[in-house]
Amino acid sequence: MPRSDDSFSSVRPAGSGNRKENMERNSILHSMLIVSGYEQFAAVVRNALPRSRFMAVEYQKNAAAARRCILERYYDIVLINLPLPDEAGMDLALDIAVKSNAGILVVVPEEMYEDTLDRVTDYGILAISKPTPRGRISKSIRFLIAAQDKIRMLEQKIEASREKTEELRIVDKAKFVLVENEHMTEAEAHRYIGKQSMNEGISRRRIAERILDDYE
Repeated sequence: MPRSDDSFSSVRPAGSGNRKENMERNSILHSMLIVSGYEQFAAVVRNALPRSRFMAVEYQKNAAAARRCILERYYDIVLINLPLPDEAGMDLALDIAVKSNAGILVVVPEEMYEDTLDRVTDYGILAISKPTPRGRISKSIRFLIAAQDKIRMLEQKIEASREKTEELRIVDKAKFVLVENEHMTEAEAHRYIGKQSMNEGISRRRIAERILDDYE
């Protein structure tokens, strides 16, 4: 039997979820470290960047300087143009991969590409050979941005879930205090906390924390 049009009345408009997710992703700002013995490479990378997605783009010319820089702040995207003046640069890439969730792109001479790819793939490092076709660096950066966006959004969801769990724990504890000391039922304690939250315009957690403080 055909379904009536009313059966689709609650269906979310196509693409609405994607639009919201895209807006959330576009609001995420990234920080990038470019490591290369040639400043011209950094200039090429900067020109390939979607500037609205980066709050910081810094350049270092060797591995030693890059390591000092990484100790001072966190970069979620790192581009390394191999080899570097003071070392091959592979150890730098692997160290960053092991110690952080940064997205890493290494650009290597064509004759080193296959060996490099074999070493870095299991670490989640992206590798491209040089000379690179036009647009390859830009596409690789877009890939790293997308991957970091997903990581950041997942971290935000985990943190929100952790905060919600903690709020429920504190509210439940406050309800128990009200039941014990004010002789309320659990339902009455639940309504009381909710009403105070609405009346004062603050979270249920803050109301619960205040109740706990009052009965300490």
